Amino acid sequence: MLNDKPDNTVIMMFNAAGVAAAYALLGLSLYLSTDVPLSTKGFWGIGILLLTLSLVNFVKYRFDNQQRVDRINRIEEARNEKLLEDYVSDTKDAA
Repeated sequence: MLNDKPDNTVIMMFNAAGVAAAYALLGLSLYLSTDVPLSTKGFWGIGILLLTLSLVNFVKYRFDNQQRVDRINRIEEARNEKLLEDYVSDTKDAA
């Protein structure tokens, strides 16, 4: 059940543009730095890509965990509501 709001889409696009700009500027600075050997540039580039991958996985894990907690809370609320409904209907029947 995905609930995309227009403001979320704008924020996501803005963040994606920021990430693209950061990668472009990083690539440009690595390309233009003449004092750094190519192997070091490659090492830095791989490090940045792996850091990005780790951050995406971390955020996804946190998001999935929050969804799990929310789902458990909804189930518990529904169970409690059902118990209350059963109690109220039993009380009405006894009276």
